[in-house]
Amino acid sequence: MTGLGLYAGAALAGGLATGPGVLLVARAVQGIGGALVFPTTLALINTTFTEGLMRNRALGIWGGSGAAGLVIGVLLGGLLTQAFGWEAVFLVNVFLAVPASLLAFVLIPSDGRSEKGRKFDLPGALSVTLGVTLIILALVQGPRWGWLSPGIVISAVLGLLLIGAFALIERRSQDPLMPPRLLSNRNLVTGVVIAFMFMATFGSVLYFLSIYFQEVLRYDALKTGIGFLVPTAVVVAGSTVAGHCVTRFGLRSTLASALAIGAVGAVALGVAVSPSGSYAELVPGLVALSIGDGVVFTTMFIAAATGIPDREQGIASGVASTGSGVGAAVGLAGLVLVATAGLDDQAGEQLRIATANGISNALYFVGGGIVLTLLVALTRGPSTPETVPAPVPQLARRC
Repeated sequence: MTGLGLYAGAALAGGLATGPGVLLVARAVQGIGGALVFPTTLALINTTFTEGLMRNRALGIWGGSGAAGLVIGVLLGGLLTQAFGWEAVFLVNVFLAVPASLLAFVLIPSDGRSEKGRKFDLPGALSVTLGVTLIILALVQGPRWGWLSPGIVISAVLGLLLIGAFALIERRSQDPLMPPRLLSNRNLVTGVVIAFMFMATFGSVLYFLSIYFQEVLRYDALKTGIGFLVPTAVVVAGSTVAGHCVTRFGLRSTLASALAIGAVGAVALGVAVSPSGSYAELVPGLVALSIGDGVVFTTMFIAAATGIPDREQGIASGVASTGSGVGAAVGLAGLVLVATAGLDDQAGEQLRIATANGISNALYFVGGGIVLTLLVALTRGPSTPETVPAPVPQLARRC
């Protein structure tokens, strides 16, 4: 409820913003609200449904619902932007978050009694947040300030030191933000690593496709939204069936297969992206990449929750979602460096050609990153405690 309230209030402030300062603050508060909501919904699923068939099915619906929201969002975003301006994409969230808050009171059971004597790990939260932020700052600003400039070197060194301090704090804290004992759960660790690499690769493609559609193919906002209809529809299907695939074939097999398909799709997209390309040439790569995207998204969160007791599902969900968030920031920062290399002195048609070539190179790097993720899945792949066979139809049982 707190997360939804922050998200709705920040969306209203963003829609009414008259300058970049207010807009940036509103986006930051929206991020806090989203950071509270996302892992909470995941923890609700994991504590409501028993591990195995029912949880896998529920997480498939959860993942498919998120992907369906993306389909509606990209289409509605294009319509709202074209009809009412960018402010509308903020204000519409108010009308979504408020009904969700009211439904939460009706559908979600009241919280039980809180445990006494537990404290929030503020030193751990501050050290890891500042550490990751400084590392991302160094990656983003490195090309502009110079990689050996004092600001970049200090940011990188301080970031690494703070990450090290976080590890020490967690070992000594009575109520650690990330209990070290959870790191003994192989499924959680692998799920977090894959979540990080997933967002660094699959999660960055949306950004580059937006640039390609608008800056190279010259699509307007509405046409760009329509261009995302095919991939996001495939993501919905992939996310929805992922739970069934895990139940039927196991975590490792499902992850490895989806990652292999996604890697092929990323490379195919890299080949198809060109200054003279067309949308039709993108479709095979988009479909393959989106199949991998949808299946891996749901499966990695199934992996992160496997073998975790209900009491610690909230922590595990927070760790997994934090890993994905950090991966998104680090991955996009690195891939932008690849895509924008050599664009500084370009203009006009030359800039359009260079932009297409840069995006193509970034997609090849995405494909390489997915292959690395595949190696992680194969060598440290999560295991399914119990694989449930597909139910036999009643008529066949009677026969």
